[in-house]
Amino acid sequence: METQEGVSKQSIRERIWDYMESHDIADFPRPVHHRIPNFKSKKTLLVPTPRLRTGLFNKITPPPGATKDILRRCATSQGVRNFSVPVGLDSSVRVDLVVVGSVAVSEKGWRIGKGEGYADLEYAMMVSMGAVHEGTPVVTIVHDCQVVDIPEALLEDHDLTVDYILTPTRVITTGCARPKPTGIMWSKVSCEMLTKIPVLRSLREREKRAGKDVALQAEPGSQQPAPSTVRRPQDRPQAGFRGRSHSPLQGTDTQLAATVCVGNLPYNTRVRELKGALQELGAVPLRLTWQGPQHRAILHYTDSAAAQQAASLLQGLRLGANALRVSLGQQRDM
Repeated sequence: METQEGVSKQSIRERIWDYMESHDIADFPRPVHHRIPNFKSKKTLLVPTPRLRTGLFNKITPPPGATKDILRRCATSQGVRNFSVPVGLDSSVRVDLVVVGSVAVSEKGWRIGKGEGYADLEYAMMVSMGAVHEGTPVVTIVHDCQVVDIPEALLEDHDLTVDYILTPTRVITTGCARPKPTGIMWSKVSCEMLTKIPVLRSLREREKRAGKDVALQAEPGSQQPAPSTVRRPQDRPQAGFRGRSHSPLQGTDTQLAATVCVGNLPYNTRVRELKGALQELGAVPLRLTWQGPQHRAILHYTDSAAAQQAASLLQGLRLGANALRVSLGQQRDM
C-alpha cells in the first residue's frame, strides 16, 4: 500500500477504510468508515470519556469476581458508564503508557486519526494536567494494512506521534524524534469545541489564571486556520433530548431538510437506549420522533448532507439482537 505525491490525510483515511472493509478486517462497529478501527484488548485502562462530554477520562473498576462476560461488558460504552469512576483534573494520576487509535500510521511514527482531533486534544490535556510527560511512551495498535508511508509535510504542530506500533505480526519501534504536543494549542480550539467540552473550559480557566495565552480561533490575536468544508453531525450543535418529539434548539433554522428512518427496533427498546447509541456514534439529530408501535424512530437533521453522514455512521448498528434498518427519508419542510 504505497502512497503517491499529492496525497492528503483524508485520501489515506479513505484508502485504509476501503481496504479494511473489502477484506473484512475490523471488529464491530461496521462499516469502519469514519471510525478508529476496533481491536480486542485484555488490559485494564483509563479510557477517555466519549467526546470528552463529562470529563477527560474514567477509571474502569470491574466488580469483584467479574467473569469474562462481565469484563467484556466493562469495555463497552455502557460498561464505562456502569463500572467506572471519573478521574478529575486535580487527580495526581500518572499515566505510564498511552494507547491511541489510528486510521493510518507510518514506521516513522507519523499518525493519522479519523479527522476530528480528539486524540491529539486528549494527549494535550493530559500534558496540561501533568498526567503525561515527554518520556511517556505512546503506542498504537493497528492491522498491518494500516502501516503506510505518510509524507511528513502533512503533519501539523498539534499532531500526536507514536513511539511504538503493534500489529498482529510485528512490533515496530519508530524512534520518532519529532516533539509531541507540550500542551493545548488554544489557537487551534474553536469556541464551538469549548462549548461542547466542559473539562476544556476548566483547563482554559486554569491556564488563563496562570498567565498563559488562551486566545481561541475566533478571538483576536489567534491565527485563523482555513475553514473546513466538511461538517460532520457531531460538529453541529447538538440538541438535548427533551421528550419523544423534540423541537429544534432556539436559534436554529426550523426548516429541516432531511430525515433518517431507523427501523427494526426491538419491541422492548426504550427511547433512551437509542439516544445513547446516537450519542456514542456522533449522530445526534436536532429532533427525534419516536414511533414505538412501528418499531422505528425518525431522526431529523439540518440538511441532506448531515442526514447522509448520520445514515453512514448508523449502518451496521445493532440494539439487542436486532440489526437496525437505516434509510434516508425524503426532504420536507417542518
